[in-house]
Amino acid sequence: MTVVTASLITGFRRTSIAACGALALALAPVTADAAPGWGPLAPANPYLGPDGTSTMHGDAGSSDATRLAGPGAGAVSIAQYPLASACPTLLQGSDGLVVALCTTMLGRTPTVHLLDPTASTFPVGGTLAQLELARGSLLGGVYAYLDSDDRLVVVDGSRHLLRVGHAQDPDGTWTLTVDSSTDLTSAIPDGDNVTGLAPDWAGNVWFATGNGVVGTVDHTGTARTVPLPAGEQVQNSISTSPTGTSVASTHATYQFTAGPDSQPQLEWRQEYDRGSARKPGQLSWGTGSTPTYFGPATGSEYVTIVDNADGQVNLLVYRSDTGAEICKEPVLPPGDDGGSLSGSTGSLSGSATGSTGSGSGSENSPIGIGRSVFVASTYGYPYPTVPDGAGEAVPASAPFRGGMTRVDVDTDGEGCSTVWQNEVRSSAVPHLSTADGNIYTMVRQGLDATTPLDGFAYAVIDPDTGAVKTTRTITGTMLGDTLQMSALITEDGRYMQGTISGIVSVNPDGGGSSGSGSSGS
Repeated sequence: MTVVTASLITGFRRTSIAACGALALALAPVTADAAPGWGPLAPANPYLGPDGTSTMHGDAGSSDATRLAGPGAGAVSIAQYPLASACPTLLQGSDGLVVALCTTMLGRTPTVHLLDPTASTFPVGGTLAQLELARGSLLGGVYAYLDSDDRLVVVDGSRHLLRVGHAQDPDGTWTLTVDSSTDLTSAIPDGDNVTGLAPDWAGNVWFATGNGVVGTVDHTGTARTVPLPAGEQVQNSISTSPTGTSVASTHATYQFTAGPDSQPQLEWRQEYDRGSARKPGQLSWGTGSTPTYFGPATGSEYVTIVDNADGQVNLLVYRSDTGAEICKEPVLPPGDDGGSLSGSTGSLSGSATGSTGSGSGSENSPIGIGRSVFVASTYGYPYPTVPDGAGEAVPASAPFRGGMTRVDVDTDGEGCSTVWQNEVRSSAVPHLSTADGNIYTMVRQGLDATTPLDGFAYAVIDPDTGAVKTTRTITGTMLGDTLQMSALITEDGRYMQGTISGIVSVNPDGGGSSGSGSSGS
């Protein structure tokens, strides 16, 4: 493997006048006829698998929006896959099979599982095949994607870029195998791990590491890298659009492009307010966001993150071509420490002026679709562990009261405004379906002071108002903790969610253990 390293400054490239002109056309007013309903989504990346199911956040731009319909607010049935593993990455290929990247509860071993979501789950669901990978850091290997051949693309703990395929033997047995392996040990220093991974529109595989190395791997297996400034880490995944790759470090948001030789070139950098310390309910000292591309014309003319400002955090929206800031909108307002906003079961009703509790922060990627962004609070969420080097949280712990905020970019693209806020205690990364117009997530049920006896429920939210349409309790113990992980909405309308101990599937058929969801109290 060949490795080429460049400095960040020498890689800087200014946006061309032609690109600015193209963006001006893209930012022309969009009529209702041109963009009905929620959308548009960005064009599908040709180097990914099926659109909507091949990355943790749905697509290359991490929109957390999907063209697929979910189970809806009607009767559903529940299936459980007890794997004794936390499963943060659930993906579905063109063959309908689900590829899950999980980490065992004992030993923290990354393991790939292959499962058929249509197979019998009585009494519980199982997997078709398993494959263990080399162990790395807590967040290393969490982010992966399916390529256009339905292979899982991941960098394991030994710093090898793997493509893991699956096949059925003549006797009906399924196997998972490493189809290709590219050695990145010369590009990624000892003790470092890949935390973000995504393909661009030219087929380069982009990666970012926890210690701040950004790189590409081209079709020959040559890696080219650029270091971020000293002290900057990358603790979330990265996103790509037809015009660039966005990386959010613990200090700043970046956009890169690949030069003619696939060398990463810096387009722009915007520092943000990282606050004075890591907050409870976050995994690093800085933004908790995977950058989200969105926009009303191309689906990627804007990119957004949430900062980590002391007090109340802000949604930051930039023009993806220049990095110019469109708005800095306060979101997830903190409340009074002395009072509970959510009662014994958690307030699930939408509120235009709701307060999220004693603090403000988010570890989750926002939903971005059209002109709208949706942000969920994770402040105070009780993660069982945090990555090495994350630093102490200040305060050390806090109640988890939840809350969500919707912000819309103004029609002229010159500012933003808050549309609604609610008090939903989302315990997973929310996803929006453009097909049925619902936001899907899981909610934590119980007291603000979280306990191992808290329950977890499937929830459907109205993106227009923030009101909860329905909830359905899934489990009443910590084994169902969804740990703010991302779900998968499948091609046939299932909502599959990773938990600390496996996977739960909410199915739209209304059979088996189904029951009508009840609205939150």
